[in-house]
Amino acid sequence: SAANRGLIIKGGRYLEALAKADVVLVDKTGTLTLGQPQITDVISLNGMSTGELLRMTATAERNSEHPLADAVRRYAREQDIAVGEPEAFEAIPGFGVRATIDGRVVAAGNPRLAGDLEIPAQVDELQTAGKTVLLVTIDGRIVGVLGAEDTIRREVPAAIDELRQYGIEQITLLTGDHDAVARSLAGRLNIDYRANLLPDDKIGVVRELQARGHTVVMIGDGVNDAPAIAQADVGIAMGVAGTPVAIEAAHIALMRDDWMLVPDVFRTARRTMGIVRGNLGFTAVYNLLGLSLAAFGFLPPAIAAAAQAIPDIGILGNSSRLLRGRRHDPTQASEPAPEANPQTSNP
Repeated sequence: SAANRGLIIKGGRYLEALAKADVVLVDKTGTLTLGQPQITDVISLNGMSTGELLRMTATAERNSEHPLADAVRRYAREQDIAVGEPEAFEAIPGFGVRATIDGRVVAAGNPRLAGDLEIPAQVDELQTAGKTVLLVTIDGRIVGVLGAEDTIRREVPAAIDELRQYGIEQITLLTGDHDAVARSLAGRLNIDYRANLLPDDKIGVVRELQARGHTVVMIGDGVNDAPAIAQADVGIAMGVAGTPVAIEAAHIALMRDDWMLVPDVFRTARRTMGIVRGNLGFTAVYNLLGLSLAAFGFLPPAIAAAAQAIPDIGILGNSSRLLRGRRHDPTQASEPAPEANPQTSNP
């Protein structure tokens, strides 16, 4: 039934853990948002033309799986800029990418990638506007800044409201983005947030909550999320947009691009465990009653032996109710949510 609704559950113990979960942690890009950011700003800082800056950045991002890298490549194509093949490429989880292009070392990523270099004022301006920033360096010098914005998945607000109805005490956004970007998105969804996180930091948050006695669910889609997904009591991967690494690390995969599957899997877990407890209770009472009647001679052995089949029929009938799971229709989702980063500025 769950598979028919687009839920791949890798073991019954994860349903048991999910039924007890009280904390949900979520990634931002590609999870809460569509994962299709749009480049809005291309700012050259050293006299390099914006076209050349975009060419170098898109080439550096050529082999990256991150949604922001795809946005850069897509924007370059829209500007009729040819994207080349880097001579060498390295992905740096939580930071960005580094590539060799025309004999020069080009790095593109979040401001942490700059290390001790002075961060230009344009970075703060874009982040204050709620945009995700991509900093570009060539041979160790900052040469440009790109700004991007993404859109919240339209069904996310309704899905989060439904999660709260299942007793989830804490829903927290975990992101490597700047504080201003995270605050803007979290405020629209009325959830907590932690910003400027590296992949190891996300694992630390999961472990911290587990140490406090919480049962933690982590929802993500990317390479950066995979360690935290694996560490969580229940890891959920966005299967359609997710990377193979995240899907492999997850305990549950959502195989439709629909966030309403998240409360659906919580509902499935709680219904399943409720039916399991009902079956156990029925079996215990039935056997106790049967043994008592047989012990006092009220139930002949032949009839007692035949009566042993009755609980099995009852359990099968009760369990068959799980086959009637409600399937969410994505066409009935709520109106489109506001953009995650509604402010805009001129390139």
